[in-house]
Amino acid sequence: MTTSADPWFPIRTERLVLRDFRRRDDDVLAYGSDPEVARYMDWGPNTPDQTREFLARAFDQQSLWPRFDFGLAIEHASAERVIGSIGLHLRDGPNRTAEIGYCLSREFWRQGLASEAAGALVDAGFRRLALHRIFATCDVRNTASFGLMERLRMRREGCFAQDRQIKGEWRDTYLYAALAGDWVGAS
Repeated sequence: MTTSADPWFPIRTERLVLRDFRRRDDDVLAYGSDPEVARYMDWGPNTPDQTREFLARAFDQQSLWPRFDFGLAIEHASAERVIGSIGLHLRDGPNRTAEIGYCLSREFWRQGLASEAAGALVDAGFRRLALHRIFATCDVRNTASFGLMERLRMRREGCFAQDRQIKGEWRDTYLYAALAGDWVGAS
């Protein structure tokens, strides 16, 4: 992954700002404590203490530069509040491969906002950070998540049967990925 001397974010889209978390981002608890939001996640629903721990880790991460793990707040520009989070995490430096993940407040589902945020971050990963491959995983029952990956032109590369135990149940996981040449060439 290529790093620049200056941060390449916040990223502004038509309706969103992807930025570092701030101490006053109280809205994180609202979506992180929602059982429906956390349904397919390996975390949550979060308590206030778990939310404080999450934010403390985010602030620790922000103190590093250059950094190779980006956990960003998704801020709704017109509402001026945090409605979710999105992350890009380097998993294999020599091969310039990163993983993307996202979470959005239920109030903002089905409005194309998660696609807008994820598309902007994938684009930054390929164009600004010179990544070669970006992948994502999700529970096979999470149709909204893998639908988003398919809208981003990510390819399903596999299905892992009972590969993770989450919240006391074995989960089947889809793996999706996009390559820089396909992304940049198609844009």
